[in-house]
Amino acid sequence: MKIRIIGSCGSGKSYIARECSRRLNIPHYETDNFVWERGEVQRRFPAETRDALLRLVACSEAWVIEGVHHKWGKESFEHADVIFIITPNRWVRDFRVIRRFLRTRLGLERANYKQSFKNLFEMAWVWNRKFDRVHMEEILEMTEPFKAKRMVVRSNKEILTYIQARESR
Repeated sequence: MKIRIIGSCGSGKSYIARECSRRLNIPHYETDNFVWERGEVQRRFPAETRDALLRLVACSEAWVIEGVHHKWGKESFEHADVIFIITPNRWVRDFRVIRRFLRTRLGLERANYKQSFKNLFEMAWVWNRKFDRVHMEEILEMTEPFKAKRMVVRSNKEILTYIQARESR
């Protein structure tokens, strides 16, 4: 099974990707990790490296790929068996972004990057608003050729219900 999950910051992408991965016993990948070289100092991969990493995964047998990225990586939509676009309420997303910020700053949760107040502001009040106004429309347009396998959901429960139905077949 190949599952592509996309949504804004705080939509629950990472949680549900890990849960689908666990339930289906398949690997999951974050598009951020195709973009960023993780280490002491984070550096952006060249676009060619990013695209090659994604292609390698997209052509593999089974996966869950999650991330907000949509302007590149069409392969993940083409190869996916199902595409979930998560669209929870804006206030739910903002709450989750703030909660993640607090939990990582307190050392209760691991993060791939240093949480800063600037980052918190950008995620909750800049990126999420732009996602609603601009990116959602772009994502729907980009995934239109794959609408037969695209599902716009409001919650992770809808994704779990789909996975459970697939497991019981």
